[in-house]
Amino acid sequence: MYHEEHHHHEKISWLRAGVLGANDGLLSTASLLAGVAAGQASHEQILLAGVAALVAGAFSMAAGEYVSVSSQADTQLADLEIERRELKKNPGKELLELRDIYMARGLDVALAQQVAAQLMQHDALAAHAHDELGLTKMTAARPSEAALASATAFACGALFPVLVAAFMPHSRVLPVLFATTILLLAVLGAVAAKAGGASMLKGALRVVFWGVLSMIATTLIGHLLGQAGV
Repeated sequence: MYHEEHHHHEKISWLRAGVLGANDGLLSTASLLAGVAAGQASHEQILLAGVAALVAGAFSMAAGEYVSVSSQADTQLADLEIERRELKKNPGKELLELRDIYMARGLDVALAQQVAAQLMQHDALAAHAHDELGLTKMTAARPSEAALASATAFACGALFPVLVAAFMPHSRVLPVLFATTILLLAVLGAVAAKAGGASMLKGALRVVFWGVLSMIATTLIGHLLGQAGV
């Protein structure tokens, strides 16, 4: 009976964009609002800062991810073009390269030669892309998808601090912001660890540690500058 296995590495692409984007959105926006709130800003100023951080951060994430993944896609296309030229120029040499790859994986010479020849006959470029360059559907660069995923994830994470700033009374914004952010950071860290097959507790603790450190730092800076009247 056919048994389909599900491995953790299959989730890496969406996990990276989703969890890291949400974590960045949540932590950067919450830390910014904590600093602004500690600096004696008005309720309207805190909310304005949060909305601006959400929009600017989402676009920044989208642009950065698009540029980064586009560069990766350009490199992959350039490598494929090199392989295409080599296959046309010297197919015999490329056949031996593929045979040697399979021999290195444990096949004997005859079987490696047979496998390489059949795969070359079926789709030579695809065979070399997969086994020589390591390019698969899972590793293929998709700039637009990556940009959209990162921007959406960032906005989703940043939305929670903005909602706190919008609906909490001015005097309670800072404590509720801290409590909400720590809780959500713990959840994000645990979810990321669970999806990756790691310890949920460790995943939550390390995210919360750096999150609390960031918020304390911005709160202190905001408080000091607010007291100084800057």
